[in-house]
Amino acid sequence: MVKDEKFVLSNGVEIPSIGFGTWQIPNGEIAYKTTLFALKEGYRHIDTAYAYGNEESIGKAIKDSTLKREDIFITSKLPSHIKTYDGALEYFDKTLKALDVTYLDLYLIHAPWPWQEIGKDCTKGNIEAWKAMIKLYNDKKIRAIGVSNFLESDIKPLIEATGFKPMINQIRYFVGNTQRKLTKYCQDNDILVEAYSPLATGELVNKEVFNEMAEKYHVSVAQLCIRYCYQNHTLALPKAVTPQHIKDNLNIDFIISDEDMNYLDSLENVGSRRPFRS
Repeated sequence: MVKDEKFVLSNGVEIPSIGFGTWQIPNGEIAYKTTLFALKEGYRHIDTAYAYGNEESIGKAIKDSTLKREDIFITSKLPSHIKTYDGALEYFDKTLKALDVTYLDLYLIHAPWPWQEIGKDCTKGNIEAWKAMIKLYNDKKIRAIGVSNFLESDIKPLIEATGFKPMINQIRYFVGNTQRKLTKYCQDNDILVEAYSPLATGELVNKEVFNEMAEKYHVSVAQLCIRYCYQNHTLALPKAVTPQHIKDNLNIDFIISDEDMNYLDSLENVGSRRPFRS
């Protein structure tokens, strides 16, 4: 089953092939209950961020799940505006404290620039933050490190300055907006692409263009779109808060034919073309 399968990162670390996204799930009862339910249903990969403000509730759900810590893959992210070595170390500690864990499985630089200043050149600051993350990785406080929303031009300076390549790039990726050039660069360089907003923040679910194909496979449009990401060798991070959607998003054990994959690959501008979000 797909939920039991794993991708292998460039350093040999295994990461569950589908994750539970928690963006826009508020801290408190909702984040706690949805995360706990996701874990009970079989998710073993939880994706959060300091900026989401829900790490505390997610950490409590992980504790209360009765699962072993080593059986859950936890991702969090350095806030986008933190672009210093010491700042990266400080906010990493804040995340550990909020989650109430002793290590992370994956830590990402959330964006190449502050969200309030999209497009700003923060190359120097990204390199400093990256150096801090390398230290945390070498100190075995993080099992893998990477970036999010980084273009090729943002990634190359990190590698040139440190000789250390990100293991993951988490980007906005869905049918009709797969950032082909960036995805190819990452996959050619053994950087796993994680697909956030695999349903275009819900926009794809109501698109008629997918209905007939979803019916053909006896699945929902959401399942079709998540499976599409998986068959393109990206790791989807669907977010849901209702029990049925949480369950369905993990159940993608069917195969989209080559013909249908080619058709889906050919689509453009199906959902929002906005390239970034938090």
